[in-house]
Order: sequence, then structure tokens, then C-alpha cells
Amino acid sequence: MSRVEPSKKLDLERIIFIGRTFEEYVDMFSLSTEELKGKKILDCPAGACSFTALGSKLGLNITACDIAYYHSREDLKNKGFEDIEHAMEHMEKVRDHYVWEHFTDVEDLKTKRLAALNACTNDMKEFNERYVPVTLPHLPFQDGEFDMILSAHFLFMYADRLDYEFHIKTVNELLRVSKKEIRIFPLVDLEGKRYKHLDLLKRYLLDAGCTTEEIEVSYEFQKNANSMLKIIKA
Repeated sequence: MSRVEPSKKLDLERIIFIGRTFEEYVDMFSLSTEELKGKKILDCPAGACSFTALGSKLGLNITACDIAYYHSREDLKNKGFEDIEHAMEHMEKVRDHYVWEHFTDVEDLKTKRLAALNACTNDMKEFNERYVPVTLPHLPFQDGEFDMILSAHFLFMYADRLDYEFHIKTVNELLRVSKKEIRIFPLVDLEGKRYKHLDLLKRYLLDAGCTTEEIEVSYEFQKNANSMLKIIKA
């Protein structure tokens, strides 16, 4: 697989290495283990999520990719611990911005974030080939390589710093490496507001021959972040 130039790597200090659990993925993307069996799946970007690690133990074929993976496992694990500690210190102050149904309290949230980080970095040690470093909007995969692509907490969340052109380029690249289906979660920005160019993007996809559907899911932690975009490739 090709790799981008070292100069394109993102400084580790600029990366927030926090991830969600396998169970969160199942809920936020309305998935079941049964429907994933036999499919080749890409988690993009995957961060410190445990979806690849735990899913692989269940016999699923999952590849994770992220810009963070240019850095060593030990550096990422240390960064993850620091980021979780920092995030939890501030969580009490902003807890009203979140829905406390999947987590009982901040301590429970911390426990699950640490579990995801440990599962991810431990799996990296044993199966490093599952974790591919990438720099979006470019992916080092073949056309139509994956049956399903999952993209969580990235594209629309950072609409204040990732413009519409970047979204189009990234979605086009996801379409290129996808055989059939892409799911993106959530559809809001960091303030909980619906991505302002979402309808424009859906029209773009329609013109490209794709079908799209906004689906409300059972998962909601950040307020209003409770729906995903399902894209079926033509």
C-alpha cells in the first residue's frame, strides 16, 4: 500500500486520540454482528475505537484507518490516556450538553473510553496490519475494496474547519473504495446543529446515482447527535 509523504503526517499533539466502544458502534450505526459477517468493512477514521479489535475477535473482517496511525502504538496509547484524563476533567462542566443514557456518569464514561483505548492499542500490538495510516481525503485502497464503510465523529462534526470541498473529496474517495454502502454518524456539528450543507451533499450524491437516507438511531450521547446518513452506491 502507498503511504503519504512524512511531511503530510499530523503532529501528534494536534491529534485527539479518543475512541468509542464496539457496542457504541453497533448502536450509532444500527448494526448487528450477523449482518456484518462475510463483509469486508472499513472504519474511517477509526481513532482509538475498539470496533476493529473486538469485531475481529467475533470473526468480522474489519480494517481501521486513521492519520494517527503514522505514530507508534506506545505514543498513541500514552496520548490516549492523556486525552481521556483531560476530557474527563472538563466533562462535568459541560455534562448538560450530553444525554446520560448509555453512560451512568462521568466515571462510567471514562471506564469505557479507557476500555476502547486499551482494546485498540493491544490489538495494534498483535495485528498491526489492521491499522492503516491515511491522510484524508486520500485512501491507499483499491476501487470497490470494501462492502461497507463506517465513518464516525469526523466529517460533519468539524464543519467549522473542514469545508464543503473537503467533504466532497472525502465522500468521493469513500465511494471509490466502497463496493456498496457507506454510513456516516452523526449529522451535526460540535454545537449539535445539523450540518448546513447536508442537503446539498445529498443532492450531489443523488446526481451521482446514489441513494441516501437519514436514519434515526438508538444512540445519542451528544445532544441531537442521534442520526446517521446511509449511502447506497449506484
